[in-house]
Amino acid sequence: MDEKDGNYCSICGGIPPEKITTKRVVIDGKETGIDHLDFIIAKVSELHLTDDAAIAAEIMKRVKEFNYVPSKKETQYAQALLAEYRRQTRR
Repeated sequence: MDEKDGNYCSICGGIPPEKITTKRVVIDGKETGIDHLDFIIAKVSELHLTDDAAIAAEIMKRVKEFNYVPSKKETQYAQALLAEYRRQTRR
């Protein structure tokens, strides 16, 4: 395989499991993949926000840039992502 072709699973042709970097978070009882979550949390942390509502709103705004968020589940997403933010930043 030519290196510039990228990394592909030899079985299914998709991304090899060891190359998947999508973070998984339990949202409303279901494990859900959130693309770019570590990057988003790092960027929101740099804002030094202290209000939970402001932090959750900023996380949600950025998460929606890379991920589909069902409108009926926005509150559950915000709660779960805020909890993940707190876990990762210990704030």
